[in-house]
Parts: sequence; C-alpha cells; structure tokens
Amino acid sequence: MQNKHLKSKESHSKFQEADKKGVLIKGSFIATLIAITPYLFSLYNSVPSTQVWDTLLFYYDSKSWENANLVFWIFTGKIIPLLLLFIWFFTCKHWWFHSLIVPLAMYIFQIFDLFFQDQELDKFQLIYMIPVMAIVIPSIYLIRARLFNKINDANKSLEELEEEFKIKPKNIWNKIKQYF
Repeated sequence: MQNKHLKSKESHSKFQEADKKGVLIKGSFIATLIAITPYLFSLYNSVPSTQVWDTLLFYYDSKSWENANLVFWIFTGKIIPLLLLFIWFFTCKHWWFHSLIVPLAMYIFQIFDLFFQDQELDKFQLIYMIPVMAIVIPSIYLIRARLFNKINDANKSLEELEEEFKIKPKNIWNKIKQYF
C-alpha cells in the first residue's frame, strides 16, 4: 500500500516538473517574440520602393499606392500591435480581458482594408466595429455588475472575486473555443 502511494507521488512530481518545463518554454517563446518586435517592424525595409514586388514566393502589386514599401510599412505598423494584443489577450488573467477584443477587431479590419480596399484605409471601420462592440461592451458590463454584486453581498477581496471569474482552460485551443 505504501509502495503504491509512493509511486503516485513520484508520477505526480514528474507531471508537475513536465508542466513547469512546458510553462517555461511557452513563456520563453512569448518573451522572445515580444523582444524581437522592433526587428519584425523593420522588415518593411527589405521591401523595394516599387509598385510591384515579385519574389520566388509571391507577387504583390501595390496598385494605387504605387509603393510596396509604403504598404508594408503601414502593414507592419498594424500587425505588430495586433500581435502584441493577441499575446496580451491570451495571457491576461483579469476579468476585463474580453475588452481587448475591440482593439483586436479594429486592427484586423484595418489590415483587411489595407490589402482589399485599396486607398480607403480606416474609412468605414467604425461601422464594422458596431457588431463587435455590441457583443463585447454589454458582456463586460454584465461581468462588472456580477463582480460588484458579489463584492456587496460578501466581503471578499477583489483578488478572490477575480479568481472566481477566471476561466482556466487547459490549453490555447480550449481558450479559443470558449469565445465561440
């Protein structure tokens, strides 16, 4: 009986050690990605200042922009904050992290406009943002209302209440699934 209990502790210890290594690897990857964002932003410098950019992998015509370098400078100015917002969204542990969906959607619409609606960048993005905001803002208000009701009903600390509202998915795929 004692031998079985000892084996159980060993396997649990090995599982915790493997889990810590996984967290360390994920954290290192995220930290490295954040640290190299200035270099990712400067990738536009490798794009020629011509209307057409033809490589072995793809062909890009900047059409009325007439400068592929300008288009990719704007693109990197949109994709880097989008990348950082995604990292923040998937690593945030606060009850209000759903509000990050609004700027995420805004940057996605701006990138879409950049490549598919040539020269009308940011023109009608607020119209497209209304459905996103119509879902996100009321849901954040409801979470806030529940939070303050619990504060008034029971004398719990804010940290205890945030802990109750946290959704703890096992992996990134489960975290993505909880929103859809």
